Amino acid sequence: MLATQKITSRIRMPLKSLMIGAVLVWGGATAMAQQNPFAAHLVINDAAITNYELEQRALFLKLLRTPGDAVAEAEKRLIEDKLHMQAAKAAGIKLTPEEIDAGMAEFAGRASLTVEEFVKAIGEAGVAPETFRDFVAAGLAWRALVRDRFGPDASVTEADIDRALALTSERGEVRVLLSELILPATPDVAAQSEALALKLSRELRGETEFAIAARQYSVAPTRDQGGRIEWLPLANLPPQLAPLLLALQPGEVSVPVPVTNAIAIFLMRAIDDGGAPPPSSVSVDYAEFMIPGGRGPEALAQAAALRAGVSTCGDLYPLARGLPEDRLQRQTRTMDQVPSDIALELARLDEGESSVALERGGNLVFLMLCSRTRAADPPPSRTDVRTRLINDKLEGLSEAYLAQLLADAHITRP
Repeated sequence: MLATQKITSRIRMPLKSLMIGAVLVWGGATAMAQQNPFAAHLVINDAAITNYELEQRALFLKLLRTPGDAVAEAEKRLIEDKLHMQAAKAAGIKLTPEEIDAGMAEFAGRASLTVEEFVKAIGEAGVAPETFRDFVAAGLAWRALVRDRFGPDASVTEADIDRALALTSERGEVRVLLSELILPATPDVAAQSEALALKLSRELRGETEFAIAARQYSVAPTRDQGGRIEWLPLANLPPQLAPLLLALQPGEVSVPVPVTNAIAIFLMRAIDDGGAPPPSSVSVDYAEFMIPGGRGPEALAQAAALRAGVSTCGDLYPLARGLPEDRLQRQTRTMDQVPSDIALELARLDEGESSVALERGGNLVFLMLCSRTRAADPPPSRTDVRTRLINDKLEGLSEAYLAQLLADAHITRP
């Protein structure tokens, strides 16, 4: 249990209760356990995903506190991993045992554990060492493939670096004026949404075309405004979006960006780099009050009453008295630790403001920003900026390639 607690306290995404997660996993795990564990759950281009692999990956993701339904997310990621490995094999990429061991050590090191300590900790929760090894190997193979296949296309010029540095330097806090188009990416529609997002990101030109597409396809509340978002400080957004957005000129559309259970594309309408020196580290204190009923009329009415009756996060505590503990959750995290869909909503909020754009497990999420704390850090080096811009370009190219692999894949359920 001690090793498990070390993961709980130290891993990059906070794991507050690893063993509780192992016990209270999900109803689907029981059903899977009752099936033949080595029977095929899915077949991806003649390669099977067994019931055992699905159960193991779902449990592993649950321990890592991955947002969303653990079984659905496990199925999605296993499909992607199979395609990653198949594409890597076709490209002649072979990982050595030493490379895989090094990858496992790097991952375990994020929790300040050795591989042996990490394997023991997840083993206490029922996750086999082979599950961890397969998880790491698929990621390493995909990164090697993307680097070999797209490395020459991800070059960054000195002018690109100059522009990125200028927009994040002492000249002031960067604000961006964006439009968004959000597509659902649940397992049943993920491949179609990724293919559509890729098509739109390549073909849309300018605000008028983007607005028409947003009204037609987007599932975000901003669809009625053509996806338009008001000015946002760049520091408020998830950190992984910053290099992607900084690479855009006004009128340009981003590559598809995966967010929790969705995929997004953004149109850059304008950039403003005036103001006070920018923080490069932002922490948010936020509360989620779960209202049963999804987007049904009763849930929306309750959310409207909440919005009218509360002005601070502290006002939510009396309302949660006597309800199950998971109905009200309050957390303080740096922006890189916040789930992407929540981070995008929080970016639009000022202290004390709320949003009801999200759902979780059949509940409407009343999301309130309690506070936002900013800390100024030294400006990044040119090497750091180059690496960040290259990684961002590679990520966009890899997502597009994966969308193509998914679209071409033959997936069957025995």
